[in-house]
This record gives sequence, C-alpha cells and structure tokens, in this order.
Amino acid sequence: MLTIKDVTLPAITLTLLNMIRVLPVLLLIGVAACSPATEKKAPSYQYLEEITIPQLQVGYQKGSFTIEQVVKDYLQRIEDLDKNGPALNSIIYVNPQALETAKALDAELKAGKSRGLLHGIPVIIKDNMDTHDMPTTAGATVLRDSYPPDDSYLVKKLRDAGAVIIAKANLSEWANFRADMSSSGWSGVLGQTKNPYVLDRNPCGSSSGSGVAASANLCAVAIGTETNGSIVCPSNANGLVGLKPTVGLLSRSGIIPISFTQDTAGPMGRTVTDVAITLGALVGVDSADEKTLASAGNYKPDYTLHLKADGLKGKRIGLLKNIGGYHAGVDTLMKRAVADLRAQGAEVIELDFTMERGAGGSSFTVLLYEFKDGLTRYFASLGDKARVRDLAELMAFNKKDSVELKYFDQHLLKLAHEKGTLQDKEYIDALAAMHKATRENGIDKLLKENNLHALMAPTGAPAWKTDLVDGDHFLGGSSSLAAISGYPSITVPMGFVDVLPVGVSFFSTAWQEPVLIEIAYGYERATQHRKAPKYILSR
Repeated sequence: MLTIKDVTLPAITLTLLNMIRVLPVLLLIGVAACSPATEKKAPSYQYLEEITIPQLQVGYQKGSFTIEQVVKDYLQRIEDLDKNGPALNSIIYVNPQALETAKALDAELKAGKSRGLLHGIPVIIKDNMDTHDMPTTAGATVLRDSYPPDDSYLVKKLRDAGAVIIAKANLSEWANFRADMSSSGWSGVLGQTKNPYVLDRNPCGSSSGSGVAASANLCAVAIGTETNGSIVCPSNANGLVGLKPTVGLLSRSGIIPISFTQDTAGPMGRTVTDVAITLGALVGVDSADEKTLASAGNYKPDYTLHLKADGLKGKRIGLLKNIGGYHAGVDTLMKRAVADLRAQGAEVIELDFTMERGAGGSSFTVLLYEFKDGLTRYFASLGDKARVRDLAELMAFNKKDSVELKYFDQHLLKLAHEKGTLQDKEYIDALAAMHKATRENGIDKLLKENNLHALMAPTGAPAWKTDLVDGDHFLGGSSSLAAISGYPSITVPMGFVDVLPVGVSFFSTAWQEPVLIEIAYGYERATQHRKAPKYILSR
C-alpha cells in the first residue's frame, strides 16, 4: 500500500493517477486558462463530459474541485439534459440528500481519510434496488411511493465505499417481464426513456435509464441489472462498457427480482477502468443471498489489477460465427474488431455453434416460476406498507390504473401467476435442461475443446426507433448464452453504424471476470470507439 497526502490507496491507483497527471489540466478540470478571479466562480459542468473515476480522484486530491461541486454539477446536468433540453427522461428520482452526503465526504477527505476509489464518486442506480431513503418502484405505479425498510446489500456497499447515490434510473417496468410486447425503457411511473444519440431511438432495456444516464454523463458510473440482456443491450445501444458478472458474484438481496437463477447486478460506464473500479466495490459474500456463498475465494477486491496494456497478448478467443447476420453494418464492424484483436496479439478462432434447441424455452419456464416466487417474497418484505401481496393482486391493481395498461398487456404476469411452486417437476427439469445446454454443452465445452480464454460475438444491432404501438424491433443479439448459463460477459463499444453505437461482447466460464477485463481493456485501449452522444432529434 502507498499513500498520497495520508490517503491510503492501492498501488494500481497511484499508477492510474500518475498517468492522468501528465494530461493537460484542461482535460481534468476544464478551466486551465482561468484567472484567480474566474477560478472562484462555479465552473461550467462541461468539465464532467466523459470524465473518468481516476480523473475525478485526481481533481479531489489536487483541490481542483470538491465532491460537493461535482455532485451539484451532475445534478444540474440532470436538470438540463434529463428534465429539460433533450428531455432524456432517464431519472425517476433525484436523491434529496446527495449534497449533504457530498459535504460529509469532503470533510472526510479534508481530514485525510479516503474510503477508496469510489470516495465521492456520483453513481446512479436502477430503480429496482432498495433504498430506505428513496422510493423503489421497478417502474410500476403500484410501488410509486414504496419505501423499503432497508437498503439493498449493493446500495450499502456503495455507500460504505463512499459513492454518492445521486439518483435512481428509469427502467423497463418490472425489468421488462410483464407484457408479450413492450417498449424497452417504458415504465408506468415515468414513461419512455430516450436514446441520447438519436432521441427517437430506443435505449434498450431493461437497464435503459442506467445506460442513458451513464452515456449522457449524468453520473460517473451507473448500476444496472440483467436477467437476459438488460445490462449488455443498453450498453450496446448507448455506447457503454457494461459488465454482467457471474451470477453470485454480486448479491441480489434487496433487488426486486425476476429470477433467482439468472438475475445479477453489474456496472455500466464509459470506460473499462471505471467498470473495473466499481465492480471491486460491489463484490462480497452476503448471507441473505445463498448464490454469493460460491463467490468466496473467487471474487477480487481490486479488479484494476487486470487493466493490462498487453491484456490481449496470447489470448485465444472463439468467434461465434452463427451469432450475426442480422445487420450488415454490425457484421462489417465485427470483421474490423477481429482484425484489431489479432493486431494486439490475440488469436481469434472461428467457431460454428448453435445453442441447443429448447434452452431458451427452458429458461423462460424457469423465469416464470421464479418471478412468481421472488415477487411474492419481495412484497412480503415490505410488510404492512405493501399495496399488493402477489401477482393476482398486482394484475387487479393494474386493471384499475389509468396508465399501466394504456400501451401494453400483462400477459407474462398472468403466465407466471398460473405456475406452481419451485418444487414442481416442470421447474426442476427446466432448470437442469437450460444449464446443461449452456454450460456443459455450451460455454464450458467450447472453451475446453478449443483451449480458449473467452468467446466473442456482436452484442446487438443499432438502436431501433421507439414504438409504443408495436413494441420493440429487436434484430438480434448475443446475450442469451452467458445469461442462461449464469456466466460473465462484458460488452465494449466497437464503432458506429451511421451515428448509432454498437458493441462487441466477450464471455467466458464462471468467475472469469479478470480475464474478460484484460481482454476488454486491451481492445478498448487499442480502438477507443466511445464517443459522447449529441442528442440528434431523429435519424
């Protein structure tokens, strides 16, 4: 361990900070040419555009700005860009205590104390994560004013790490597990979130608000959740790095569930570095989530150790050729991505693989059973404050609500309600079948037979035009194999189709987040495809 001004930080942090110190001051604070008189004025929030967590930490250490100022400026960006201006509509609730929290964290720094790399870092979380001091809605009007009795485990971890939770983000209602047909990013509480690159395009879901908030620089980093595609798809559509961890690496206690088997939270940010920093603050064994018991000995408190400049050298990566062909522009970018990987010392092996027929259906069956069980348990956790107790009462509430069924049905709620218990043979057989197809006969088999570190495929297509009549127009993607298996995946920007970003995904077997971070960082460092959005009206 080394210290800077009596603030204890990991050695990797010093490397990052020293690298940043050689950058122009303009990059760090945006006011390099200011006179002393000008410096006393509140700086424009433009300095926050594309700023990274290490850059924020350097600013705090050098006194270029305070945590309070940074939080205040992010809140102003939310007001100007999310509520007004392009009206992105990504934020459900702004934390009224954010500035007070920032002041307290400033006082800690002044006293020579730092909680680590997330100290004073503004974070936005998806609004399906319990916060005792803010409503937690999952986007549903039935929970509009629902205050859980306690923070979720991950929210506690963020607060303990010194992060400032400045807001909660919109999402596809119930994490997009409600209707046969829906629009990603739409909820009964807030309505439709917009894609910041082209405003009439869809942000993809269900972590749509988290993706838009991070992409539009409304926070330093955001937290989303995924059951199948809900971290990687909005990261793809919003030009972000998004990491879906191994199920069990991060606790789900206090997160409104879909699936005990597939659900996981994960960081979404503008750089691999920011995502790696955030991941390290979130890991840990939680007795309230038995899936995390398996992470003991498998998680790392500092994933920045895997931000290696030569992270691609010697890596063997399998390209899944069968996942693609749904968009010519994406296929062209994938060819370039393969060439870039090879140029950095990776070996890319083309593979023909198709997931076993029935794996998706088995997964869907599991989701129905687990959604019924998990949501009933969640309502019970609210105690007397719960407005409904189960899916039957939820559907009855929705029928009387003026907003909930205006555009979309609740057929998935009905299907889940009709299922039995987790002791049913149908559920047990489906769970075994989906894991065999995606683990034993899927990712594990491909890695072992071809001596691979990871697999790769295009994350998805460019964002489609939002359509509240016909719902999402999803062309294709690669999330299912990692999602159904419960294995980790990471998506990184790989370029643009016209003005719309798309990403490339890398995935591997359980607990291989360090390897995926090495691959993603090496690719990002060599290509630098991320560009900030420009809020184009239509394209």
